[in-house]
Amino acid sequence: MQTTDPTAASAGLSTRRSSEPADLPDGVPADVPDDRAGDLPAADVRADVRPAEARAAARPDVPADGPASVTTPATPEPAVTAGHRRHRGLVVLLGALAFLPAATTDMYLPSLPEVARDLSTTSAAAQLTISCVLIGGALSQLVVGPLSDRYGRRRPAVLGMAAYVVVALLCVVAATIGQLVALRVLQGVVGAAASVVAMAVIGDRFRGAEAARLMSRLWIAIAVAPILAPLVGSAVADRWGWRAVFVALAVLGALLGLAVARALPETLPADRRTARGLGASVRGYGRLLRDREFVALAVLPGLGLAVIMSYVTGSPFVLQGEYGLTARDFALVFGLGATSMMVGSQLNASLVRRVGPVRLLRAGLPATVVSTGALVAVAATHAGGVVGLIVPLWVTVALLASIISNASALALSRHPERSGTASAVIGSLQGALGGAVSPLVGLLGGTGVAMGSVMLGAALLACVVLALGTPAYRRGGALRMSTVD
Repeated sequence: MQTTDPTAASAGLSTRRSSEPADLPDGVPADVPDDRAGDLPAADVRADVRPAEARAAARPDVPADGPASVTTPATPEPAVTAGHRRHRGLVVLLGALAFLPAATTDMYLPSLPEVARDLSTTSAAAQLTISCVLIGGALSQLVVGPLSDRYGRRRPAVLGMAAYVVVALLCVVAATIGQLVALRVLQGVVGAAASVVAMAVIGDRFRGAEAARLMSRLWIAIAVAPILAPLVGSAVADRWGWRAVFVALAVLGALLGLAVARALPETLPADRRTARGLGASVRGYGRLLRDREFVALAVLPGLGLAVIMSYVTGSPFVLQGEYGLTARDFALVFGLGATSMMVGSQLNASLVRRVGPVRLLRAGLPATVVSTGALVAVAATHAGGVVGLIVPLWVTVALLASIISNASALALSRHPERSGTASAVIGSLQGALGGAVSPLVGLLGGTGVAMGSVMLGAALLACVVLALGTPAYRRGGALRMSTVD
């Protein structure tokens, strides 16, 4: 059943109960307030901004000069399930795109101490070659996102993969730490297309709880990188040196570029693309940044990634220097810890339809504060040795996989008509916050206590952002599953 506010109806706006998993016209948010569940704030009601002719073409039963929305029969659950099966191949390809940025950092991790020795630099400078990838990606996504809203999803992805291969090969011949840092920034810049396009395609096709579920599936792909990439990187570096790791990344980028060129469908048809010009992009960002809830939700994945990257950049020095693990042992322990991301993502995908992304987010952040607090205590006392350190790390990363997926899906669902730009804001904040916070571990001494303290600080800040920045979400609620074809 649809309920329409008389004032909203006069402006061509309508609200829809969340028990109605119907597909809506492109440009209309699929997730709008439910008076019973409190899924989205009441202010989050948007009109179909397309021309009347485009609305009429998309929905021939609606007059061109009529309201932007009509009553649509509920779609039976089996039809949605069948649609999800049709999208399975797409999700696999998006997972491959999501895998590349994670592999860019994780395959290189075991080589950080060797890089510091070979280039005669400090551990903090070596860690910077990880952080600067995030910073480069953060800046680039602000450009790639609007471009993907203008030209579609395929072209930026293919061009980005081609440039990624070239930059990876240039990293092989870097002679100084300064050159390597600059090239790693550039590697983040060109590789940003992978993460932007993956998230934007989800925004094109899915809404609400189903978007959160698909985000969790992407995090499973991302979780494979910390398990597989350090093992591959360690094996490659042991045999051929750390420079060969970038050859392996170039090969990976080339294979992924071919897969994208052959198999990625264009999910943004020409009639849904934004107007050309810098002014249109600026106005798009202005609309997003004026949305208080969107900004807060977009910041949360960035703070979540800051927690993870503090662990990623600090763990080689903590586990190898402070706890005495070899590079191969570190890769094994790091991969074992990364299974938590897979478990957290799988659990979130199973729960999000029933519990809802808002409630999971509200429960997950305080739990993360508790787990990172335990990490600081263990690191300070060395209680339990390596196992004692890994347990709170494992719990923390599992929680963050859920937090990042749910916050990203909620943010995207607020602005489905600008999925590329919205995903760029989310991704750039992830890169900026992750890149800005994680070097603090090295600056504070590179110890286990320093790593845990930075992680705890970012988790506490995320709780504050959720509490103060999203007042309309305080009642919790469960966004329904919805698919836009």
